[in-house]
Amino acid sequence: MIVVFKKDAKVTEIEEMKKSLEDKGFHIHESQGENHYLIGLVGDTTIIDPDVLKAHRIVEKVIYVQEPYKKANRRFNPLDLVVDVGGHKIGGGYFSVIAGPCSVESKEQVLEIATKIKASNAGLLRGGAFKPRTSPYSFQGMGKDGLDILIEAKKETGLPIVTEIMSIKQLEKYHEIIDVVQIGARNMQNFDLLKEAGKINKPVLIKRGMSATIQELLMSAEYVLAGGNNNVILCERGIRSFQKEVRNVLDLSAVPILKAKTHLPVIVDPSHATGSWQLVEPMAKAAVAAGADGLMIEVHNDPDNALCDGAQSVKPEKFDSIMKKIAAYIELEDKILN
Repeated sequence: MIVVFKKDAKVTEIEEMKKSLEDKGFHIHESQGENHYLIGLVGDTTIIDPDVLKAHRIVEKVIYVQEPYKKANRRFNPLDLVVDVGGHKIGGGYFSVIAGPCSVESKEQVLEIATKIKASNAGLLRGGAFKPRTSPYSFQGMGKDGLDILIEAKKETGLPIVTEIMSIKQLEKYHEIIDVVQIGARNMQNFDLLKEAGKINKPVLIKRGMSATIQELLMSAEYVLAGGNNNVILCERGIRSFQKEVRNVLDLSAVPILKAKTHLPVIVDPSHATGSWQLVEPMAKAAVAAGADGLMIEVHNDPDNALCDGAQSVKPEKFDSIMKKIAAYIELEDKILN
């Protein structure tokens, strides 16, 4: 349930109502902008008569929220969330590109890629130190050594780092040295991990599971938000289908649907979605047109010899070309490349 206050409502009157509702056992979620001030009630709203609330002089209207996600709901948060990562903003009209190799393979590899993507106006550096692989015999990542390389690349280039965390133990140990904690598609419904991610003071990027519905993605975000961490970014990265021409099917319709349902930034990963470097550029353009707040693109300096996902990685030169082309699309959507 949402209570929207009138513009002339006095602070003392609002506080008095909030206290009364908290005494009834409700958790209060506040949202205030230039033209609105509302509170969301989290709890058993069946014990409240909405007509009693509406009768208050300071109340403009009362809105029921049917969806199970509350804090991720745009009804609770009418204004777009802007997530600031080391000065690079995502959401609320700011567009940011996250780029880098699927996995960290060497210091030389990451430093070369980081330097080149920064020159092409990428805002953040991605790289996998811990890799969730389908086969136990595939390259599993360099672990802590990989993180050290990412940190060194950050020192060299100034690019904030985005990397996937796979367990609570890893989260507790490494979250302070990571700028954006990524929860991968396979862990999207690892609820214990999501709960712990709600306790940290770092942005959390949640990738949509390959068989997850839009509501399930939003409920995963709700776990993090409910824990007190309000900086959540959602990522559409393709869903499973019967198609064999692509790795997954990029669900671009999810972008405007999510933008209507939530205030959280929504980015798109055309690399994992398609599994083919040739498809990254057209899908990146389409993602901008669909209303995305950013992109995540895999870049590798030697894709043919990559230890992970070389087929979907673009070379730095191709990435530079893509960035130049999408700049016009971003401007057309009245967004700022950040």
